[in-house]
Amino acid sequence: MAPPPLSSSVLLLFHIALLLLVHYSAQVGGSCSSARDCGTGLYCGSCPAAGRTNPSCIRNLAIQPTSIVKGLPFNRYSWLVTHNSFSILGEPSRTGVERVTFYNQEDSVTNQLRNGVRGLMLDMYDLNDDVWLCHSLQGQCYNFTAFVPAVETLKEVEAFLSENPSEIVTIFIEDYVRSPMGLSNVFNAADLMKYWYPISEMPTNGKDWPSVTDMVAKNHRLLVFTSDASKEASEGIAYQWSYLLENESGDPGIVPGSCPNRKESRPLNSRSASLFMQNYFPTMPVQNEACKENSGLLQIARACYAAAGNRIPNFIAVNFYMRSNGGGVFDVQDRINGLTLCGCNTIAACQIRVFHQCPHSSPMNVCRLRHQWVHARTWGHLIRLHRHPPLNPL
Repeated sequence: MAPPPLSSSVLLLFHIALLLLVHYSAQVGGSCSSARDCGTGLYCGSCPAAGRTNPSCIRNLAIQPTSIVKGLPFNRYSWLVTHNSFSILGEPSRTGVERVTFYNQEDSVTNQLRNGVRGLMLDMYDLNDDVWLCHSLQGQCYNFTAFVPAVETLKEVEAFLSENPSEIVTIFIEDYVRSPMGLSNVFNAADLMKYWYPISEMPTNGKDWPSVTDMVAKNHRLLVFTSDASKEASEGIAYQWSYLLENESGDPGIVPGSCPNRKESRPLNSRSASLFMQNYFPTMPVQNEACKENSGLLQIARACYAAAGNRIPNFIAVNFYMRSNGGGVFDVQDRINGLTLCGCNTIAACQIRVFHQCPHSSPMNVCRLRHQWVHARTWGHLIRLHRHPPLNPL
């Protein structure tokens, strides 16, 4: 049966969206002298480490996949995560002594969230009778490696969730807090418990998570995981390795063609957990090298996809997330979400895909997944998308 004819209004919207998509893509990598020369979601920068010394337009804004393909289980999407989200270059010392440590990010947690980051990796320690975000020296937080009291950053998360009632944020805690109920106290002080996703409803044995729609409806919009197994029983905070798979972090996680699992994690191809974190950052962060490193994410993503048994990463963790020589980690996230959610090579194309066809700007129509049906809203109509196995995934 032939598909029903499209109305003139739908055709007009399709045409406009396609033009916007092409126009947006054309600006990435275009020459610029300032941010005013670049479109929305772009800034003007360079990447000498990759041999690009002339300024060009670079992406700094993620597309939220749930804004385009709605209502799927949480574990069907890929989200951008900042590694050591609190370790911000230029952040003044709060302890009265000069900080001597390394840095992983360049802007505030609030800006990270506004730019589309949906996962935060936070290292928490006891310091000065409080819980602080801190780098360690031999497993210990000192006043010269500390950044801010954890409650201050958690209040930024609370403000974002309050201002954006349909967004979901995940926090991964590298947990060195030993004070009784220390984590619970700071989450309570930040007024975040009203968004808490309870352990009792977290799926086990690799089962699907609830849909993002259900999570938002219940206001279960904050997922928190700890690296300390004891906190699950004592404070009701989910033990990370019961719910999450991870590849190796640091330098072993950025070796081309390789994707070993982290020693605490079960094998990446295990189906006993339904969330997969792909770590992609060097052991020692170097700001000026990050643009080159982040532009190589796709190659590692392919290796991790294979190592995980043709499974996409739900979380992609990086340093200096805005640094690249073009589309960077944002383009890779778009590509993963597009292939997974509608069979196109970018999530933006899912919004204008009609009757099984990706727009010409997304030529990888053959990249579809077999025997899976997803629902996506395109111009207000619910359509069913049948997909077949990818010939060249990612």
